[in-house]
Formats: sequence, C-alpha cells, structure tokens
Amino acid sequence: MTGSPFYLLDSDVFITAKNTYYAFDICPGFWDSLLEMHQRGRVFSIDRVHEELLFGRKSEDLVQWVKKQVPASFFIDSDEAVGDRYGDIMLWAQRNTQYSGGARAKFATGADGWLVAFASVRNAVVVTNEQPAPQSQGSIKLPDVCQAFNVVHENIFDMLRKLLVQFNFAKSP
Repeated sequence: MTGSPFYLLDSDVFITAKNTYYAFDICPGFWDSLLEMHQRGRVFSIDRVHEELLFGRKSEDLVQWVKKQVPASFFIDSDEAVGDRYGDIMLWAQRNTQYSGGARAKFATGADGWLVAFASVRNAVVVTNEQPAPQSQGSIKLPDVCQAFNVVHENIFDMLRKLLVQFNFAKSP
C-alpha cells in the first residue's frame, strides 16, 4: 500500500459488475484493471469480503476469477487495531435504536463493519454501490456507517476516474 489513498472494494462492487455493466464476457478490461491497480498498491479488499464472494458459490465466473487470478495479497487480513475499531462500530450499530433488531443483526454478520473499521484505521477509501439512506430502519447502509466514522466512500466509477482507468474498444482492421 502506497502513500496515495488506496481503495477497499465492497462485495457489491464485484457482484454488480459481474452481473451487469462489467460482465466478464463484455468487459474483461475491468477485471484486468483491478488486478493492475492492486499491483500498483491502489486497490484491495478485505478477508471478510473474500469470504462473502466465495460463500455458497461454486463455479461461477466471479468465484473462478477470485480463486485463480486474484493474488492472496488482494484480500487483506484484519489486525488488532482493526478489530478494536470494529468493536466501536458494532457498539455504535447496537446502540443505534433507529435500526430494527434484524438490521443490526444482519449488519453484525456482514463485511461492512469490517470494511469501515479497516478504512478508518488505515485511512483508505471504501468503494461501494450502496447509496446513503440515513432514515432507513430496516438496514444499515455502508455509506451511513462511513459517515458516522468519518471514512471517505465513493462509487466504482469515481474510483476508476481517479485512477485514470479507461476501457478502449479495439476496432477490427
């Protein structure tokens, strides 16, 4: 990880890209760019996202890409400082009576709290497709948690622009 800001990708970035605008058969350059930006120390994710991407899936394109092409260094393990911050985030979520018990329970089992904790400790930018929903009661949205803990978040398109990634169509001769 370099001195420049680095990015931590949420599970939904990978899943939405695979299912829609950056499908493997339409835009392989997107997937190549993630690996290249990782090699440059700019794009990562965390161990909990890795688990979410593989859980319950066996042979789909995304699983095969993660297993066969993504280096282990892409998915960073949490350390004690991240664990401590995660505890703060869980305490915030559990004490926030705006959210239903089901929303708090679901949040406690996912990667989002860990992403915010890691980004907070390491001064990273969280990349997600989720939109803020500060009045939500039924789910705790990642951008709202980022805001509560002063963590910068943005979407995949902003990240790609800041990293100067371009996908160029190669015309046939």
